[in-house]
Amino acid sequence: MSTPDTTTHPTRCLKCRRVLRRPSPDGLGPKCRRMVRRAARLAPPPAYKPDQVAKAVELLEFGGLVPLRANRVFLAVSEDGGEVYRTAATGQCNCPAGLRARYLCYHGAAAQLLAFATAA
Repeated sequence: MSTPDTTTHPTRCLKCRRVLRRPSPDGLGPKCRRMVRRAARLAPPPAYKPDQVAKAVELLEFGGLVPLRANRVFLAVSEDGGEVYRTAATGQCNCPAGLRARYLCYHGAAAQLLAFATAA
């Protein structure tokens, strides 16, 4: 009879890949989370309204943005949690608002904040 694999893999920060002592809902470590919040406070993306930046920060805090490729392309969860969209740090997104291209969506703002905090 084989024994089940009971090895546990450490949870890592999505941004810097450090091992986390306690898992967090957003997947970021405390230092990376501070950098993202600081970036949102000091240098919000200029093309977005303040309420969009607030929704972007909320999306990041709930772990609704996951890096897909080298912090340039991300998977973003919709507001109700039923859909997953691809968004880029350039602000492009395949959500309904992003496809209409009438307004920029908050998914792109969250991606820009995370990419900016990564570069800083």
